[in-house]
Amino acid sequence: MPLAATLGIRTDEYTADRVVLSLDWSPSLCTAYGILHGGVIMALADSAGGACAVLNLPQDATGTTTIESKTNFVGAVRSGSVTATAAPLHRGGTTIVVETSVRDSDGKLVAKTTQTQLVLRGR
Repeated sequence: MPLAATLGIRTDEYTADRVVLSLDWSPSLCTAYGILHGGVIMALADSAGGACAVLNLPQDATGTTTIESKTNFVGAVRSGSVTATAAPLHRGGTTIVVETSVRDSDGKLVAKTTQTQLVLRGR
């Protein structure tokens, strides 16, 4: 995924039950105050959640697309790295719901994202 490469996202684990992605704090990814930008955190969480959804698609599905995404920010990242861990909450024939926790290098929760993915069929 081009955006993941641009942000420097790494794949640490990639299974149907759990997708773990991480990226390093960098001044180029920060706000004017040196805090990792919320959009970067959301992109990391979305990438992990989307990958988790793809790994849980029914056999007859052709893809998935996000129809809802909600992120709660509960902390700031000023250094180190962040890790997003995504796990499926619901694996259905029409939708897949994924929850992603984003933690800093000390293991402190930074954000929690819940996504609903529509299962696509056909071309």
